[in-house]
Amino acid sequence: MATQRKPDFFSGQGIRVGIVGCGYVGLPLALRFCEKGHSVVGFDTDPVKVSMLNAGKSYIQHIPAEKIAEYVKSGLFSATTDFSQVATRDAMLICVPTPLDERREPDLSYVEKTALSIGPHLQRDQLIVLESTTYPGTTEELVLPILEKSGLRCPVVRERDREDVATDFYLAFSPEREDPGNKNFSLSQIPKVVGGINAPSRRAAAALYTQVVARVVEVSSTQAAEMSKLLENIFRCVNIALVNELKLLCNRMNIDIWEVIDSASTKPFGYMPFYPGPGLGGHCIPVDPFYLSWKAREFDFSTRFIELAGEINVSMPYHVVDSLAAALNDRQKSLKGSRVLMLGVAYKKDVDDLRESPSLKIMQLLLERGAALDYNDPYFAQLHKMRHYDYSQMKSVELTPKALAGYDAVLIATDHTSYDYQAIVDAAPLVVDTRNATKRVTRNHHKIVRC
Repeated sequence: MATQRKPDFFSGQGIRVGIVGCGYVGLPLALRFCEKGHSVVGFDTDPVKVSMLNAGKSYIQHIPAEKIAEYVKSGLFSATTDFSQVATRDAMLICVPTPLDERREPDLSYVEKTALSIGPHLQRDQLIVLESTTYPGTTEELVLPILEKSGLRCPVVRERDREDVATDFYLAFSPEREDPGNKNFSLSQIPKVVGGINAPSRRAAAALYTQVVARVVEVSSTQAAEMSKLLENIFRCVNIALVNELKLLCNRMNIDIWEVIDSASTKPFGYMPFYPGPGLGGHCIPVDPFYLSWKAREFDFSTRFIELAGEINVSMPYHVVDSLAAALNDRQKSLKGSRVLMLGVAYKKDVDDLRESPSLKIMQLLLERGAALDYNDPYFAQLHKMRHYDYSQMKSVELTPKALAGYDAVLIATDHTSYDYQAIVDAAPLVVDTRNATKRVTRNHHKIVRC
């Protein structure tokens, strides 16, 4: 059934929202709109997720099932695989993955399929917002032509103040800024950047997000909004690569990089600390820079900083495995045949998120080199098949002093706060620490190798 009324995004009264993709980005956003009294339908292609949501259950550790159940019971939230329900929504927000393919090029298949699913049900005066991180031009060059196959039009007018544009529907880009596990900044506190295909689209999207966030930052175009998200994550990527490179240098110079970072951080201006690790993880930083470098080639432009940062960060899992092999060699053991326990498979501490985790690549390299590998992670009792990896036969092993003593090496890949690092060092014969997790350990330092 088609929408029967013209939506008023400015009144804030009972806006009917649809969100495509009920994952780490889409689900918190859906619950935030429900919290403000708006009706939300979550769209997802996974029937298992849809069934769980409609039963008031959660599959994301930091999102309580009680909150989902509350909004399901009140009628404010439901989930579906049926895209015909798009016609009942005032606004549709697209929060689907934008990964890289095997050639490290943008895979926009999820965005394209979503636009194709929305298009046949698109209604006059509906607002469509793409939130998925992507290269500048995606909203205008990919999403817009698909939606306009409906016969409705949304003209591209980049003059910021042209409010007289006649548009059949509204189309905008507003990058997600979700940071799973971050207790310091909730979704409602993080400013929302919004760019529209035209001024009415920008204003409609800004009015919608004003309902759920404290501040909306309007920019002149969807391309500017798309680029702003990439800049945020490229900034982090380049600086993490810099500190990873300095870590490798400090290792050769026998300097503690963690001490160097701590001392530099005492400067109250002109410096921001970044920390080395076993590689990049998460849904943004390992992926987003390559979206821009790929797009830049269309303009005969080489993004040298991005390419160099990517080269360094991609190499870090190899460095970790080489360091582990060297540490075992110092103890007259070869990596091949050694029993290795990896602590942590999540991409960062205290989250149940595997996306682009460097642990997955490290596991692949260890298995290829003949290690007998187990893992422990309090957030993953068992692993599942993923886009590039299949560890579905592996289960988290129990951490006991006896079990730890039975391994040739324990590799700390993710520094979950629930781990008792002193007890781990006491029990294990060798601990290879990629996160400086053992910095407060007071005994048995001779067992620790930091890499």
